[in-house]
Amino acid sequence: MADAALIRTGQLYKQYETEAGPVPVLKDVNLVIRPGEFVALMGPSGSGKSTFMNILGCLDLPTSGSYILDGRDVSTLDKNQLAHLRNQVIGFVFQGFNLLPRASLADNVALPLVYAGKKREERALRSQGLLEKVGLGSYGRYVPNQISGGQQQRVAIARALINNPRLILADEPTGNLDTATSRGIMQLFRQLNEEGITIVVVTHEIDIATFARRLVRFVDGRVVHDGEVSRELIEEIRA
Repeated sequence: MADAALIRTGQLYKQYETEAGPVPVLKDVNLVIRPGEFVALMGPSGSGKSTFMNILGCLDLPTSGSYILDGRDVSTLDKNQLAHLRNQVIGFVFQGFNLLPRASLADNVALPLVYAGKKREERALRSQGLLEKVGLGSYGRYVPNQISGGQQQRVAIARALINNPRLILADEPTGNLDTATSRGIMQLFRQLNEEGITIVVVTHEIDIATFARRLVRFVDGRVVHDGEVSRELIEEIRA
């Protein structure tokens, strides 16, 4: 039977070399994420969750262990193959939006298609469709400083969707937003997940994590919880 996992890590270990010697950040992480899941990654500062997210996004490599993404062993790929895998499988959403300040919202959304060599007409059509999807269909000619932070994050989500990714990796996507706006962004992620996109979100806020269907919690580089968000767990994290 074929492996249905979109993400599979085995004995994943990561350390960084410092003047004081090696510093372990991830220790023997075994995790499987299947297509269509909505997973929140939590943990205190220094727990390894952001490093783990960078490895999932092929932005960093483990020191040892295995990472299989969409059936491909990441350790066997060269830089060009990794870039191709990222572009074809993953959409990224960051805390800081990372929009080009002088480009229109439509051009910001379409930017990955420029790198992919798509024609202007196709870029414009797909960009407009995704702006409509995130509720900003009439804002295409605006530039980022003309809209709110929540709207900018919606533009960033539209950009992440432009190559029809199977997986969205979102690193603290509500970190710069107020509570009401954060809920709107998470509801948008939930809608995308219901449409079949796998979502993995890093957050330090338990209220944000409850939008996911599964919570993976890191402490000192190890997974200490992997399952549903229970009332007991919420109280423990808030304590």
